[in-house]
Order: sequence, then structure tokens, then C-alpha cells
Amino acid sequence: METETPIKYCLYARKSSESDERQAMSIDSQIKEMQELAKREGLHVVKVLKESHSAKDSGKREVFNQLIKEIDSGEYNACLTWSPDRMSRCAGDLGSLVDLMDRGKLAQIRTFSQTFTNSPNEKFLLMILCSQAKLENDNRAVNIKRGIRAKCEMGWRPGVAPLGYQNRHFGGVKDIIVDPERGIFIQEIYNKAGYQGWGGRKIKKWVDQEGLTNRSGKKVALSQVFLILNNPFYYGRFEYPVGSGVWYDGSHKALITKELFDLVQENKEVPHKVKWGSKHFAFKGIFKCAGCGSEITAEEKFKPLKAGGFNRHVYYRCTRQVDYSCKEPYLNEKKLIVDLIQFIKDNEDEIQTAELLKVKARRHAVVITQALQAQGVEHKIKPLSQYAEFILNNGTYDEITEFINGIQSTFRIQNREIVL
Repeated sequence: METETPIKYCLYARKSSESDERQAMSIDSQIKEMQELAKREGLHVVKVLKESHSAKDSGKREVFNQLIKEIDSGEYNACLTWSPDRMSRCAGDLGSLVDLMDRGKLAQIRTFSQTFTNSPNEKFLLMILCSQAKLENDNRAVNIKRGIRAKCEMGWRPGVAPLGYQNRHFGGVKDIIVDPERGIFIQEIYNKAGYQGWGGRKIKKWVDQEGLTNRSGKKVALSQVFLILNNPFYYGRFEYPVGSGVWYDGSHKALITKELFDLVQENKEVPHKVKWGSKHFAFKGIFKCAGCGSEITAEEKFKPLKAGGFNRHVYYRCTRQVDYSCKEPYLNEKKLIVDLIQFIKDNEDEIQTAELLKVKARRHAVVITQALQAQGVEHKIKPLSQYAEFILNNGTYDEITEFINGIQSTFRIQNREIVL
């Protein structure tokens, strides 16, 4: 007679330091309540894991990732936690839990008031409750963005004010005022760069001699000098978010004129194409030139905007290491992303990927499929294609880089088109 596998629990407690979880029960309180429940009901708890981290972003919690690995390895087969939203507030982490249930690795998730097993109804309820937590996060984000936009329209730039200004909180009102110690230095930096033609390094030497420091009391770095000389905020305009192309007239006091700012842009020692820390080229590793077989490299260009600042554009082209006269034209990164997503959709079965990428793509597909089924929609999903479209359109730079590194096939670019 086959014996039933004993249930071994891991107690998982989590609380984020972010403002959206100020009302959540503390980690110690969660552990105390769940240990008392385990004692009352005779639950066998073999491990306790606790974590201070937001659950909004998939795959970012180290302790949760440890939990998933240890369940997969059979160290325990059940979770004890205060509520479903302690486990997941995003589709990716929810997909990992559901995948473990489907594979028989996770027998049960036990909360203070509910139990979820691999039965269709209980698993569906778990998905609804975790999705509701995600919906609350999403709605909160929408409201925050609406408030930020309203603040921008009033002329107040969100975040920490640039050097030369101070954020002020007075009588419940938040605004930005000129820093009485550093504001005069910013004006003089622009005067020297614009009217006297000083370069960044000469200005850096001068501010060190004059004793100008940043808010942490350290010397102003050369890179910060260049950032100061490229910031339209000082003449009364700001872009928010940066790179969005959406500009606002500030309500703060301008330290310089627009004419002086424009003059500085003409005189700057560093060419416009240089932007500190911006050289991120995620797609270099998987492409070769179809014309001559050389590697594909990337370069960035900056185009000045009428309202001030610059737009960054990335282009991929043949290095011409094999054939210096190769005529393969450049390819814009935005078009490359669109073409790559379509190419993966058309050739998914022929593309080789690392195992980790396969696992993440399958988990993502599981969540999408189950969400569609819950709505009564039957749709066959290609895991890699679905995951590629999601990551390449919505992922961070690190997530996109991780995805590209997981592709083991080499693609070729021919006449600005991708071929295998």
C-alpha cells in the first residue's frame, strides 16, 4: 500500500519597506502568529525564511528564489505564510508557485485563514488573490503617476533637486529653492563655460580650489560638472521622465538664462555624442553580418532637441573586420527590437536557448495560459515568443541583457533584416 508523502512546511514571512506596505504586519508578528497556528494544528515546520523586500517585481527576491529552489529540490513541499500576497504580487513569481504545484513539488500553501492545494478551484482562487494584489499595486502606480504629472504641470520637478538647489518642505507644501551656498557656484560655472570658454576639466580644478562640495560633503566629480553644464533645469525647464520628450516650465527660480545655456552647449569641451554611463548595447552578442561574416558592433548618437537636451539613438552595423568594403547598412535599435520579436515568432522551433531562459519562458507561458483559460479563452502560446515580446518591450536593461545572453543561436543581419 502506497504511503502518503508527509507534509513538510517552510514558514515564509515578508514585509517591504516601501510605503505601500506600511500597514502590513511586521515580520516577527507574522512568524509568531503562524508558529502558533502550526502548534495548534500540528503542522511540521522544518524551516523559517524571512525577507524584507518588495514583491512587485518578478525574480528580484533572493530569499523567495531560495524558497522556490528548495521546494524544487524536495527539502520541503508546503508553505506556511500569513496571506497570499506575502508570497506573490506579480505574475512571474505566481507562475513559479503554480508551476511547482503542477509538477507535484508544492503540495500546499497554508495561510492564516485559507489552504491552497493543487485542486483546480483552490489553485484558481490563489491566482485570483495574488492577481488582486497585483491589481492594487498597478492602481497605486497609476495614482502615483497621476500625482507626479500634476506636480510637473504645476512646475515642480519630482525627486531630489540638482546641485545648486534645495528641496524645501514648509507648511505642508513642497517646493524647490536656490541653495544659498551652492547656487552662486552654479552661476559662475556657467559664466566661465559660456563667456570665458572654460572646459570641464578647468572648471573642475576651479571648483576644487574654491571648496565646492556636493550634498554628501565630497568634491564635485568631473562627470557631475558635465551633468551640470547639460541640465536645462538651471534656466527653468525640465524633462520628466528623462528621455520621455515631455517638457515642463519650472516654477523654481532660474539661475541662468536660456541664451547662456545655449552658448555653453556650443562651447562645451566634451562632444555632444558623449553621455556619461550611457553606453549599453544589449544586442551585440547574437548578431553577425550576413554580407562578410564580421561581428556586429553598436554606436550611439545624440540629436539636440529644440527645448534643450538630447535624444539618444543606437545603431548596429558591421565592424568590417573581414571585408573593409562591406556594404551592409546600419540598423536602428528600435527597428531591430521589432524585427527580433517577429523573427523569434517565425522561427521559435529553430532557435537554441539556455536552460534558464527555457524555464523562465515556460513559467511565463503558464501564467498567461491560465489567465486566458480563466476568461474562457483557449489559445496556444509559444513560450519563447510570448516571453520575448514581453521582455523586449517592457523589461529593464538587465532583463533584456539576460534574455539576449540566454539565446545560443547566432543571427545574421542582411540588408537590415534578420536571418538565421
